[in-house]
Amino acid sequence: MSGRDLFCQPRRFRRGAALTLVFAGVLVTGAATGSFPEPDATARKAAVGPAPAATRHEDVEKAAAEAMADGKSPMEAAERAVSRSGDRWGAVYSEGEYQEFQEALDGRYTGVGLWAGRERDGRIEVTKVQPGSPAAAAGIHKGDRLRSVDGSKVDGRPVTEVVSLLRGDADDAAAGTTVTLGLERGARAWTEKLRRASLSTDSVTVRKQAGGVTVVKIAAFTKGSGDAVRAALRQAPADAGIVLDLRGNSGGLVAEAVETASAFLDGGLVATYDVDGVQRSLHADAGGDTARPLVVLVDGGTMSAAEMLTGALQDRGRAVVIGSRTFGKGSIQMPTELPDGSVAELTVGHYRTPSDHTVDGRGITPDLEVGPADALQRAETVLTGLGDPS
Repeated sequence: MSGRDLFCQPRRFRRGAALTLVFAGVLVTGAATGSFPEPDATARKAAVGPAPAATRHEDVEKAAAEAMADGKSPMEAAERAVSRSGDRWGAVYSEGEYQEFQEALDGRYTGVGLWAGRERDGRIEVTKVQPGSPAAAAGIHKGDRLRSVDGSKVDGRPVTEVVSLLRGDADDAAAGTTVTLGLERGARAWTEKLRRASLSTDSVTVRKQAGGVTVVKIAAFTKGSGDAVRAALRQAPADAGIVLDLRGNSGGLVAEAVETASAFLDGGLVATYDVDGVQRSLHADAGGDTARPLVVLVDGGTMSAAEMLTGALQDRGRAVVIGSRTFGKGSIQMPTELPDGSVAELTVGHYRTPSDHTVDGRGITPDLEVGPADALQRAETVLTGLGDPS
């Protein structure tokens, strides 16, 4: 298991597994950044009966306003109101946390630029160092052992905890704050004091397999992800199959997921969705690569916008989906700013695949179910068959 000291969820929510999933779902909706256009007033009035989502938003706003008038915390009052609403994906973020959310969607994070993995014996090892990062400038190398962070020993600890220490989550550490790492390389043991920085993420990575297959891994749909996928396609050999690896992709900007779909489709439907009962649809741009063999890898960590993309490529007959059933997060959240600057996100609708399949609570079933150890090998085998002109 490995992780990077990048931004994945607001810091407060990363401390609880359930709330971590809440944010991963919110991240994928794109509602906060306008990826899902909000219905106009006329369309809202045309809906029959009161909009439950609108009512929930009003309840949360009222609770926050009353708390502020009483000198209490609007954010805490909003959290209680969200909890009472029964909204599975509802969440409340502080102003700072929401700003981090926006930075993550922009492809930025605060950290020192290293990946960490836990070995079988519990030791924590540096698995990758981001070029140009504070860790790279300090001469930290892949394979170095990470023994401590700010004096706290890390051996045997979950990677998520180690990442949290590197980022300084407990203190909401910002860029410019320092962190001291205890390191070991062979017989040498030393400490390195690093200054955290605002860094750019590499949400799309590309590697070429020995057999000519190009693997495009999308960790999250941040700004520019769609363009990066198109660039990878242009640089891949003309006759090479593509593996689109969406395993562990918890979401991102819906607009970027649609742009990625456009890279493989020649226009047409990507998904339908509703906002307070008003039906909308998302379409791919024309002119995508529809001839190149394509396999999509998914697992239980494939969520929301990644599920939307998978469903579009599967339903449209464009890709063979391999792996295990996806997470099943197909709801849409919209933001409401509260009096203290915090933001409440509440569910307002759900999306469906081109074949009108519901994703929320169900996920997407792969065409070929295989375990993680065999997924890539099976993908290469399937691509060989897809690319065979006979």
